[in-house]
Amino acid sequence: MIRWLRLAGLLAAMMATPSIAAPLPPLPTFTPAYEPTGVDERGMWMEADEAERQMRDSALVMRDPALNAYVRSVLCRTVGDDRCRSVRIYIQHLPYFNATMYPNGMMTVWSGLLLRVRDEAELAAVLGHEFAHFEKRHTLDGFKRARGAGDLLMWTSMVSPTVYSAMAVSTIGSLFAFSRAQEQEADLLGLAYLTASPYPAASAANIWDRIMAEEDATAAGRKRKSTARRYSAGFFASHPTDVVRATYLRETALKTNDPGDPAAVAFRTALAPWMPTFLADQIKLNDFGGSDYLLGQLATDGWTPDLLYARAELYRLRGNPRDLMSAAQLYREAIDKGLADPEAERGMGLALLRSQQPEPGKAALRRYLERKPGAQDATMIATLIAQ
Repeated sequence: MIRWLRLAGLLAAMMATPSIAAPLPPLPTFTPAYEPTGVDERGMWMEADEAERQMRDSALVMRDPALNAYVRSVLCRTVGDDRCRSVRIYIQHLPYFNATMYPNGMMTVWSGLLLRVRDEAELAAVLGHEFAHFEKRHTLDGFKRARGAGDLLMWTSMVSPTVYSAMAVSTIGSLFAFSRAQEQEADLLGLAYLTASPYPAASAANIWDRIMAEEDATAAGRKRKSTARRYSAGFFASHPTDVVRATYLRETALKTNDPGDPAAVAFRTALAPWMPTFLADQIKLNDFGGSDYLLGQLATDGWTPDLLYARAELYRLRGNPRDLMSAAQLYREAIDKGLADPEAERGMGLALLRSQQPEPGKAALRRYLERKPGAQDATMIATLIAQ
């Protein structure tokens, strides 16, 4: 058994070796109106169809026509109109970096992803990756692989419990290694879509650089050691590490010599109506370090009133004495730059009151009530002013 465990450890180490640049795969032959074949795939599509019926009625789905049309247009420019027709996109109001693909063609995009990508090209890289899972039928392959492993372990347990105990480790590890291989295949096929699109291929690696930096900032804010930059994915990891992904995506993209247009201005214009909502969601995550880093990245081209307000909220909610003074200054700057939301006066007033500046604080709260007399917290604010 010890020999088996040593072998399993060696296999895990080999699986975790960082990938290097690889040639881009050719785009698969497109099959219009694809229908599932075989009992396994038909069953998986039935389950996905039921999940999609529930998704259509979910309160988390953002149904704004303009936003949905825009995200779909980015997908279509990435994979082509023919492939795009086979996908239904559901944008979910979830403030985390994620997107998923189902075997029946349902794709979900989380609002936290839209906050973190910087331009259409980066969004295209993620959407292309998810579509690659669909086109390569990865969910079906993963299911068959897992079932085969389960059958092997079942028969082994009947023949020799000792051998079963040793084989279970390596067999389960092989499933996770297979999942990591699928993720890399989807990364590279997504990069091939990106190369064939109007967008620059280099954008795919940029996302992972910033995700790692945000994880570093989150860990620092919580006084923990960051694990974002590990090369080893670990025995039970289903995805390559971010640093490995960034490495092979960047090295492969460099070989394509694909400049392209990232369409940053178009992206900011399309997302502008939703930025206050997405920023407010981020602030509520109680992640000071990660949120402060993210706001700084979004402000690369300058601090807008919305970004200043979000940062003021972030500092006020942490609530250290120096944070309250910083928050009051940020609220004032946001207002001076034209922020129309009366909530900025409220936040500034509360920060000043807690900073032992009662008169300026009460003045700000009075301006808040004047501009928003029907506020739900009007009674509480009036009580603070009267004290």
